[in-house]
Amino acid sequence: MMKLHWLLIGLFVPVVAFANPDVVKVKGYDLEYEIAGSGSEVILLEAGGSAGMSDWDPVFQRLSEHAKVIRYSRVGNGNSTAIQQHFTSRDYADHASTLFVELGIQQPVILVAHSYGGSVARDFAAAYPEQIKALLMLDPSSEHDVDILRAIDLEKGNAEIAQIKLDDMKNGMSNQYLDFWSKRPLPDYPQIRDMPVTVIASIKKMENPPNLFFTDRGREMWGELWQEWAAAFPQGKSVLTENSGHFVQFDEPELVVSELLLLMEH
Repeated sequence: MMKLHWLLIGLFVPVVAFANPDVVKVKGYDLEYEIAGSGSEVILLEAGGSAGMSDWDPVFQRLSEHAKVIRYSRVGNGNSTAIQQHFTSRDYADHASTLFVELGIQQPVILVAHSYGGSVARDFAAAYPEQIKALLMLDPSSEHDVDILRAIDLEKGNAEIAQIKLDDMKNGMSNQYLDFWSKRPLPDYPQIRDMPVTVIASIKKMENPPNLFFTDRGREMWGELWQEWAAAFPQGKSVLTENSGHFVQFDEPELVVSELLLLMEH
């Protein structure tokens, strides 16, 4: 999930026990996964940072009514192999690509990604274009999110960013946020080929925003960022929602399903 989760993650991410998920070996690591549904379409669900398969509980079964759906936990998350080393979104994209091979998935899939999973999705789509036919990203992380804090109030924003970095990089180590702090740019169009791309971004206002990012101005700038990003794609679409917080799939599962069905029509 985006690095700006640090104050909210403990409040909103449920802890769910799984009933004997399957396990597959990918690049020497054990990854837990679950497959449901059938049909001509295949969907891969890429969870947010620090999240495992439970990130998709509200929509997993509903999506499986329309397609074959795969959810998994990245290495370091859920019940997959625990790690303490630097990983980037490109590292995780390489794992996801290998996961397809191990599971025998040969056709291009629709990749549905939440939060930090959106960073993985962008690297995946650019590096392995033959494996991806469309992207649906739910309030995805962005390497530009800290820029919003600075643009609103430079001094206060820098102070908040310093704290965010401390929270993200425990003892200088991060399994998933190294991308942001190294300021490595993620792929955009045309590095990601011409494909259907839909972004659902939360612009929900908060009564007591914990930091500048969640102020009314921050919400407005967040929506503008993703509108501009999606507009660069020939088949791009942005959906701004005031009814969902960061966990769109929990707050508006019907919106996720409906946008997925529209992508399946392409």
